[in-house]
Amino acid sequence: MSYRIEKDTLGEIQVPTDRWWGAQTERSRQNFKIGIEKMPVEVINAFLVLKRATAKTNEQLGKLDHEKANAIISAIDDLRNIPSTDHFPLVVWQTGSGTQSNMNVNEVIAFKANEILKQKGSAATVHPNDDVNKSQSSNDTFPTAMHIAALIKVEDDLLKSVSLFKKTLVNKVKQFEDVIKIGRTHLQDATPLTLGQEISGWLRMVEKCEKMINEGIEHIRELAIGGTAVGTGINAHPDFGNLVAKEISRITGKTFVTAENKFHALTSHDELVHLHGSLKALAADAMKIANDVRWLASGPRCGIGEIMIPANEPGSSIMPGKVNPTQSEALTMVAVQVMGNDATISFAASQGNFELNVFKPVIIYNFIQSATLLSDALRSFNDNCAIGIEANIEVIEQYLKNSLMLVTALNPHIGYEKAAMIAKKAHLYGITLKEATINSGVLTEEKYDEIVDPKKMITPQN
Repeated sequence: MSYRIEKDTLGEIQVPTDRWWGAQTERSRQNFKIGIEKMPVEVINAFLVLKRATAKTNEQLGKLDHEKANAIISAIDDLRNIPSTDHFPLVVWQTGSGTQSNMNVNEVIAFKANEILKQKGSAATVHPNDDVNKSQSSNDTFPTAMHIAALIKVEDDLLKSVSLFKKTLVNKVKQFEDVIKIGRTHLQDATPLTLGQEISGWLRMVEKCEKMINEGIEHIRELAIGGTAVGTGINAHPDFGNLVAKEISRITGKTFVTAENKFHALTSHDELVHLHGSLKALAADAMKIANDVRWLASGPRCGIGEIMIPANEPGSSIMPGKVNPTQSEALTMVAVQVMGNDATISFAASQGNFELNVFKPVIIYNFIQSATLLSDALRSFNDNCAIGIEANIEVIEQYLKNSLMLVTALNPHIGYEKAAMIAKKAHLYGITLKEATINSGVLTEEKYDEIVDPKKMITPQN
């Protein structure tokens, strides 16, 4: 491999010739050989948006000449069209402010901008600190990129998956609105409801989580940019933060505003904690839904078996014909990962010292992972399982007919104690509730049929 020499304030260092980064990126690459977790591409893309906006704003404010600003913007536009992240090699486990990733982006942009200037025959040069990072500090750019990345990921990916899943559940509620089945509480038989009503509970979970996520998004529209090193805005124009936020909004088509208090924006990440809490709530509900599905579909002959789910692949390497609820298993694994990520994010966000929180990379890494996993898993569960759910009517009717909890309908007519006696008698002698009721002389057959009607038990009665 061939190398070129790059310089920074610590001296010279070799950089692979075919890579566009500079000395500070290379030092980080050499000094932090920790793990395999790279800075998420969503954060890199957010940085490119931010740097484009800052170049435009610095030119507008007379801080950056047109030739350099245009070269920086052109370089960024080229980079945003390159799918490869080969030139952004840094791991998450670096400086806690994200300084090295900020400089990685600055150096790559400067490298490409200088190529553009050379091609035009210009003698001008773009410096990664003095020009690309003008009016900025890693302390305000990294949290800004965190918010941009999180908002775009949630709005453009996660919420679309949530909407897709919600639509499927709406259809299933309608499809099964007349299928009366036995309910279960404490994993024991309970009073009847419809399969549509049961699924409507899942639907409301998704709707509520969607609402909470949308509420959480509003808080991360505030951007730290303009706070520079400690929140005072040193070396930045007073209008810089506001103008950059407007330009980012224009580029992304999303609404962003400058943070009201930059001291808060640098040292606290409570907005991301709050929003990720909504993702955790979605994960918890996804766990419940996936578990319900696999319990209800258990069998096919020795389980509950009230619903049937698609057979996507063979389920066993030794048991022929076995089919497992693999989509439920994948979704529940994602759920526990998101819950673990929430603990990491919460603890990391609590570690701000004075004017800066230095756990930023691990916070955004876990946030992006949660949003990505939930987006993908919900879409996979929807497409490969939920859409194909069907009711096993024969099994549902058998359980409904044999359930002892239909006796609950007798409570208002004969009292709790007599109803309990009838249920125990039916269970003890292996007979139906109807037989136990008639044999006990409590009600006639006609009166029993009038009262114990599952169709009357799925809604409130006068």
